[in-house]
Amino acid sequence: MTLSLCLVFTASSLYEATTAGLTPLQLVLVGTALEISAFVFEVPTGIVADVYSRRLSIIVGYLLMGSGFLVEGLFPSFLPILLAQVLWGLGYTFTSGAKQAWITDEIGEESANKLFLRATRLSSFAWLVGLAAAVLIGASNAALPIRAGGIGIILTGIALAVIMPETGFHPTPREDRSTWQHMLHIFKQGIGAVRARPRLVNLVFIALFYGVYSEGYDRLRVKLLLDHFDLPIWMGSNQVAFLAGLDAIGTVLSIFAIRFVERRVNISDASSIGGALWLITGSITIAMVAFALSPVLALAVGFMLAVDLLRNISGPLQSAWINQKLEPDTRATVYSMFGQVDAIGQITSGPLIGLIASAISVRLAVSLSAGLLSPALFFIARANRRDESKAALPGVEPAE
Repeated sequence: MTLSLCLVFTASSLYEATTAGLTPLQLVLVGTALEISAFVFEVPTGIVADVYSRRLSIIVGYLLMGSGFLVEGLFPSFLPILLAQVLWGLGYTFTSGAKQAWITDEIGEESANKLFLRATRLSSFAWLVGLAAAVLIGASNAALPIRAGGIGIILTGIALAVIMPETGFHPTPREDRSTWQHMLHIFKQGIGAVRARPRLVNLVFIALFYGVYSEGYDRLRVKLLLDHFDLPIWMGSNQVAFLAGLDAIGTVLSIFAIRFVERRVNISDASSIGGALWLITGSITIAMVAFALSPVLALAVGFMLAVDLLRNISGPLQSAWINQKLEPDTRATVYSMFGQVDAIGQITSGPLIGLIASAISVRLAVSLSAGLLSPALFFIARANRRDESKAALPGVEPAE
């Protein structure tokens, strides 16, 4: 599954910007459609996994995801690609949470936790193999890795329909099932938990601005490279190999960078996390502007890798910061609310950034996306001051 996803993701941005010829606005709208689809369908598809079958939910999800990718690879124009995002988002929501729940039902919580860690390691290796496969398959046509990935995911769904057992599933009681009312209840609970801990108010705004800035960068970075530079062509007639090589470099660098941060940042100390996150957020902002304005390909690539690396580090740090001193009975609720806030940020900012990219320039749109992240620095600093002031008071825990 990871290998098939890697095939799709490695080629999709290049394919959409070149073969399909999408405009900057269309590129961003494609991402917005995906976010809206995943956000809207998260609850009703969760009901399928809770009420009917985890196995059925996973199989249907893979078939829909694969079909979405296949549609995108076969029909290089805006409306089919937009439809593909809706199918992809719908399929993803069928699998979201259902895979972990199925594994836990079948082998137990302790064994499942060990398996999740092992799967994460194996996924990293599968991703690197997928990058190499994308280079070979996409040497002459950027659509081929997307089609191959879509077919691979569909075949995975078919294989699971034949071999996947389900012996530990018990339908969720009606009162515990996910509904729209339950989703609203979760959000209200999250707000209550945030109000009870004022430092979390700052973290909500941090999550919002991280969501607001990310859509423009994710959807326009490859378009910027294609518009302003002649990308090297390796092993064929398009730039799939070049982009795959950058992805591989970024993956390896991220492994070492995260290990470095683990040694240097005390994740049990909220102020230590906040200080590191402030530096990383500021560095992302600067690196994004430098990427957008770089006149030389080598500089643009270097700053792009720096942004990707810093983003990979910021995610775990934000999770650790949010997790400081949360009550067990509200932890999942707070995390759910933060995920919703991030999605809302992406949905609201994407079309505006796309309009600016189409009407003026992609460079300006990416630079403005970096500017949209900068308010997060204020809220990080304010949250960090609160943590430090708490630490200075006798008998008070640093993180509230």
